[in-house]
Amino acid sequence: MARRRRGRPVHGWVNLDKPAGIGSTRAVSIVRRAFDAQKAGHAGTLDPLASGVLPVALGEATKTVSFVMDGRKSYRFTVRWGEARDTDDSEGAVVAICGRRPTEAEIERALPAFVGEIAQAPPAFSAVRVDGERAYRLARAGTPVEPAARPVVIDRLALVETVDAERAVFEMDCRKGAYVRSLARDLAVALGTVGHVSALRRTRNGPFRDCDAIPLEKLPEPRHMGAQDGGAPGVSAVGDVSAIECAVLLQPVAKALDDIPALDVTESEAARIRNGQPVPVLRTGNRRRIDGLPDNAALCALLNGEAIALMRLSGRSAQPVRVFNL
Repeated sequence: MARRRRGRPVHGWVNLDKPAGIGSTRAVSIVRRAFDAQKAGHAGTLDPLASGVLPVALGEATKTVSFVMDGRKSYRFTVRWGEARDTDDSEGAVVAICGRRPTEAEIERALPAFVGEIAQAPPAFSAVRVDGERAYRLARAGTPVEPAARPVVIDRLALVETVDAERAVFEMDCRKGAYVRSLARDLAVALGTVGHVSALRRTRNGPFRDCDAIPLEKLPEPRHMGAQDGGAPGVSAVGDVSAIECAVLLQPVAKALDDIPALDVTESEAARIRNGQPVPVLRTGNRRRIDGLPDNAALCALLNGEAIALMRLSGRSAQPVRVFNL
């Protein structure tokens, strides 16, 4: 007999503003408990040192996580010059010291070399695999780790301010796979010194921005509401907010699919999709949307404006690959 899942079938995205000092896994656990959700995941780890946008997927939204992870990221971070650390951030041990401090003009001249497609080696303390093992596990065990450089794309890198001779603040827009810690390390070396990240905030992750991110303190621990609380048995709440009112904190499952072409479907087509069957792309509006798209391009099937499935284009048909059970 299958074990019954704990929690409620809650579906959607929480754009969480993760505070520094806790890990992403713990932050997701707090959100899941706050909404009493059966299932939760996140779209891209933030180190404990970092704060900012951590999109948390609940329920069926977990099926769209990869689309957020593949989206563009933006960061604001501070580099401290003169100290290299084994983690490339302030939580690690000092492994090198240099007395040289770059000037603002030198920093500005160095930045263009780090924009575009560049080769970047991930930090030793990272989740990339080296010989089948996570790099951070090898590093923690004292095994020398040198992850291989790989191509990453930096769309924008700008100096925001030089706080003092020791620190400079930057903003960066990048694609999947780029590490802020590696960029800070390599930039320092290019400037004839060493350095590490002393503060880091993610300001964007795909369609999610920090301007409307929800702080953890807005998500207090849930209390169970039964009939004695004036609510229906089995309905949960966040603090003093009812489960229905909690819905305003959730963004729709389709939020992750903002950049994917939409495919409008009828009730009969939706029924076919829910049964795993392909549907033809016949409507004029749909044909216009797929013109120029390659086979296997991702589409979002919409029924009356609501996302019902992720699809893949195959000629003039669309095949469901992920159906949302909403």
